[in-house]
Amino acid sequence: MKVLALLLCLLCLLSIISHAQPVWQSNLDGKVEFYQTTDFGIVIAGSQNSLFALDGQTGERLWRKRTKGLDETSVTPIPSTDLILVSTDEGDKSRVEAVDLLSGATLWRSDKVKGDVMQLAVEPSQNLLAVVLVKKGKGKIGEEFKRSPVVHVFRLSNGDELWKKQLDSDVQMMPSRFDSEGEVAYTLDNYRAPLILDGRVYLFYEGATSYDANTGKEGERERFKINEGGLALTEADPVFDEKHLYTSGKGKIRAINRRNFKVEWEAKDLGVTPEMAVVGNVLYVRTGGQFTRIKDGEIDEKGSFGVSAIDTRNGKTLWRYKGADKGLTNFVFADANTILVADRDDLITIDARTGKKIGEFEHDIEKAQFVLINESGAAVVGGRDEIAAFQVPGSKSQVSTQSRFQQVSFSSAKFKQLGTWNLEPRTNELWRVKHKAPSRGVFRVIAGIALRATALYFRYGGLATSALNIARGAGLARSVLSLRWSGLRSRFSSFDLTTLATNSARSYITNQISVFGIASRTPNFLNRLSGLQVVTPTNIRGGIVSRAVPSRADVQESLLDRIDPVRQVEKLSDYFLRRKRLADLRGNYMYFYTDLPKPFNRKGLVGVNVNTGRDSRFVLVSEPDARFTTDETSSLLYSADGNRLQAFDVMER
Repeated sequence: MKVLALLLCLLCLLSIISHAQPVWQSNLDGKVEFYQTTDFGIVIAGSQNSLFALDGQTGERLWRKRTKGLDETSVTPIPSTDLILVSTDEGDKSRVEAVDLLSGATLWRSDKVKGDVMQLAVEPSQNLLAVVLVKKGKGKIGEEFKRSPVVHVFRLSNGDELWKKQLDSDVQMMPSRFDSEGEVAYTLDNYRAPLILDGRVYLFYEGATSYDANTGKEGERERFKINEGGLALTEADPVFDEKHLYTSGKGKIRAINRRNFKVEWEAKDLGVTPEMAVVGNVLYVRTGGQFTRIKDGEIDEKGSFGVSAIDTRNGKTLWRYKGADKGLTNFVFADANTILVADRDDLITIDARTGKKIGEFEHDIEKAQFVLINESGAAVVGGRDEIAAFQVPGSKSQVSTQSRFQQVSFSSAKFKQLGTWNLEPRTNELWRVKHKAPSRGVFRVIAGIALRATALYFRYGGLATSALNIARGAGLARSVLSLRWSGLRSRFSSFDLTTLATNSARSYITNQISVFGIASRTPNFLNRLSGLQVVTPTNIRGGIVSRAVPSRADVQESLLDRIDPVRQVEKLSDYFLRRKRLADLRGNYMYFYTDLPKPFNRKGLVGVNVNTGRDSRFVLVSEPDARFTTDETSSLLYSADGNRLQAFDVMER
């Protein structure tokens, strides 16, 4: 028996050691300057000398383009397509090119633009691409950094420019990261991304302005200060129903008629309004909350704090709830008639029909920043190092008796085993998990890694945090909102968790994708194999689309060009299957950077299942790069070390 026990211990130790080693490692031709995952399971990474595309599952190099001077704002994915935009600036030569993500071939190139693409909106069915660029977007953290963005609208298929506009004034920009003492790239992540809707392009940098998408003719314009008090994203992302587009700003809500583009009504005196949702004939808005300071990345609060309901037919305020305190989080719907919001002390339930408080109880989460509804219908309230689930009175959440007790953090010295439970029940509480960040290491670095770990969830939170899952017209909202891009998706750890929770409901990935590159040769085959709706947009509004001929002249080591046609189709099919899995994915795990318990005894990440409160995943990476990210479809974590990009296994418990 002793021999058997020793053998089991040895096997366990060997397993831990093997999982602590990278699953794969790719050595680039210089220091890794940036990297990001894509919807196809392909990792884009930039060195000091080249741009690489790597298979996220195996590390296999798909292609390489030699180009210097790229940074994290130089590469931008075009949502719901197989293309990325690459911005290069080599002295007097500046250009933007549309590159096939799968082969590295350039579909088209424009030398008329200067700067990096900061945000974009795309409408494949109308062959439209609107990009917002900024020149010389680098500076030091803490300084007031302003630039004048330029908007270009192209034909998506061939890069023909339809029109461009330069904003009338400089706008304040935001650092891409807050963990550097040198120069960093500045972004427009503190503004809402452009929106193409009903043949118009809406911009939200100097207020709210719309243009005819094909001609650039200006329509309605209203100027107001966007970043109130130096805070990011204090105004809500626009929402819409069949009749109106709703925008916020200057303390009021505007309802824009989608047929004539005129403002039909305004609801005034609301204050900052960072969140809106349409359910039937009611527009629900959250006023006040927690925001990220543009200057230093710290969290600040701004009121007044509450929730209001507005009649979408006439703009009249139906009710206002003002009982919330500082530290107000995002709001969610437990069901069609019940709104949940948390503040500094309490979890509050509000009757969506009357605005009256149904009930409240203390959540006891230090500096609570978000609330979400899990698959069981329970409310999950959390902060940077703790989450807890609560039974919502009258909701349908069902949780096993065992999980109605407090789970103790692994970092507690009192408990040494996995899954130890404190048998003292709490009122309404189903479970509670706390994982303190490691005490060893540079505090700023540790805090940054811990925040990024928790923030990972909101890349996949999807409908679980949204009122849109019960809203009429949600299908249309999902399809349009998925056709926009902002750096918020890849630079998520620069923001407070309240902002991320608010926006995660809009991070949709649809099952429809338009292909322009190498995949456009076999769309019917990919349709049958992947279950995606793969579209080759060769006929739009009755006119034949002019297609550019992809150029591979500047691509080195292109894998798909070297393999035979059968293997090529197999590879493409695999990437589209990954895209399909991502479209169906909803986040179930929230990660915390902490001191792992025995038998690990090291720093790493633990993934807590938000539906059960169980510590279900572990990643044995003691000191990840501060930009690390995960791919939930392949259960891998990516981290850079010098010129090496590494992938680590996410262990399932």
